[in-house]
Amino acid sequence: MSKVKFDFKTVWTRLIPILKRVEVGEYPAKIGRIYGWSRQHVCYYLSKLEKCGLVRRKVRSSAVFYVLTSRGQSFLGSCEGVLFSSGIFRLEKVQYKYVILAEGCLPADFRPIEMVNWTALLGLEGGVKVRHTSRSWIVHVETLYGRSPGELFTLAKNVADRVAKALVMKYGCQLGEGEICRGHEIALDDPVAQLLSRYFTVSVPGKRIDHSPGHLKGEIDFTHRDFAIEYLLMPERVKKLEGQVQGLHFDFEELIATLKKLGGDSASQQLQRPLGAGQDYVS
Repeated sequence: MSKVKFDFKTVWTRLIPILKRVEVGEYPAKIGRIYGWSRQHVCYYLSKLEKCGLVRRKVRSSAVFYVLTSRGQSFLGSCEGVLFSSGIFRLEKVQYKYVILAEGCLPADFRPIEMVNWTALLGLEGGVKVRHTSRSWIVHVETLYGRSPGELFTLAKNVADRVAKALVMKYGCQLGEGEICRGHEIALDDPVAQLLSRYFTVSVPGKRIDHSPGHLKGEIDFTHRDFAIEYLLMPERVKKLEGQVQGLHFDFEELIATLKKLGGDSASQQLQRPLGAGQDYVS
């Protein structure tokens, strides 16, 4: 047994979020950028989780990633119904635009890219892709995973604001308030979608089930918030329906007992006769 111990607050605010990011394949530096922690801070907790047997290192080329062990998957699964919702939202293709109020130095190591009738500069700042145009700096936020769309948009704005602040300090420019650009997507990875998308694609205005390439394999895309909310409420509604059916069963048993008292066993037997026995009803 591991001797590593954590209090509940640390488990809630550090370990569970880190494990969730590890589960979707994110590396320590990206986890730190999402939550505003240093890479060393994330690696400290990852080393503790490794001692607990919840994660293990996996070297890819020269980079070090972490993956969940079977024990880590079991632990995270046991927390799902308590700490997290039934699904994982994914926010991708998010861009924040910061209008240039005063131009500073231009980055020399950025790659020029040809746009429609103009040229932009593309590069990385703190590991995040940024683009410089004649009027603004645009921050391309990496794909984020979380419990709700609201949480994801807050994380995305925090990441973009930290990158914009680094650009101001590094190049001496002045930037306006960040504004989200159009084109971002909210999706929900779901085992039902993974199964259905093997055989067909469903697409209606506002939502889509398709077979996505790469590691996603199947997903439900929501372009309207209400559809996502309705989908997440389905388990709760099914559970409520099960309770109503169970209550109806109890009422039915009470009705049979009452009929036995009032009319004898013959009345209750007629009520309990199976509907599938068609020969009983043939005249």
